[in-house]
Amino acid sequence: MKHSLLSAAVLLGISFSPAQEKPSTNNQRMEHQANTIRLIYPQWQGGVVSHWMPDLPAEDASRGYYLGAQLLRMLAPESTQKTVEVPVSLDIGERKVEKGISDRSAILAQTRAALGKLRENNPDKIVTLGGECSVSVVPFTYLAGKYPDDVAVVWIDAHPDINLPNDEYKGYHAMALTACMGMGDEEIMKLLPGKVDASNVLIAGLRAWEKDGGTKERQKSLNIKSLSPAELADNSDAVMNWLKERGVSKVLIHFDLDVLDPAEIIAGVGVEPGGMKISEVVRVINDIAARYDVAGLTVAEPMPRLAIKIKNMLSQLPLLKQDAPPSPAGQGTGE
Repeated sequence: MKHSLLSAAVLLGISFSPAQEKPSTNNQRMEHQANTIRLIYPQWQGGVVSHWMPDLPAEDASRGYYLGAQLLRMLAPESTQKTVEVPVSLDIGERKVEKGISDRSAILAQTRAALGKLRENNPDKIVTLGGECSVSVVPFTYLAGKYPDDVAVVWIDAHPDINLPNDEYKGYHAMALTACMGMGDEEIMKLLPGKVDASNVLIAGLRAWEKDGGTKERQKSLNIKSLSPAELADNSDAVMNWLKERGVSKVLIHFDLDVLDPAEIIAGVGVEPGGMKISEVVRVINDIAARYDVAGLTVAEPMPRLAIKIKNMLSQLPLLKQDAPPSPAGQGTGE
């Protein structure tokens, strides 16, 4: 049976809650002492996705990541972490492409805003709830700058996200991982406070590349290791062995909800078959956290189709409509 995004977030919230019955580990004590913020980053402009969801109005599909981020915020476990929200425009505008990136001006402005929030709060660790995949770019490069040469990235995603502005697809969310490595739009790259070397990047759950084969060749040329869902189905050994070889103490984990198997749950835009099970993703993340200092965790790409449809239904009902007209004179008054 397929679950909705709401039930998925509930499941994730339960799984990511601290296991209170277990004795505290060094990592748990470090987490308590560290300045950790919860960054709500509902950026949607990086996705060009409405054509993949013809059952939704185009503007609602485009801005669906905004609602998805707010749902993740609501459903995530309660915490003493400070919550900080990046201001994100909801103006649909023309969605024009500039310098190879759709909605570049909005993304540039929101990148600056996100960096401002991080500099103001100076966190040691960041939990990011998005928003499309590019919401990892600012927090991951911030943490890479804070801990130079001591971070590895585990990018859990059905897609490699290593596009560049000159590629056919112009959505910035497909350029997120290359941006974390310091590759992409020159003006955006100059803003980012750090970068991660390609040798310290692992893509887990990868099973879908661009149709023209360009991203597959780019992954090969950059020598970025990847693991398929099948390689992670039984245990996390391949991830742990790779991390051991990196020689770092801190890990940044990006979790794109479209890595999940659509036969179990459809929580993102992508519905590529043969994905990871919820339990497998949670196990991989927790296995990493048991041995390494997880300095950054992003949950991204929630596309709440059901919630969007319910929202649109409610907007058509009397008394719930904005600017609802007054009742006709004399009706319902007993006159």
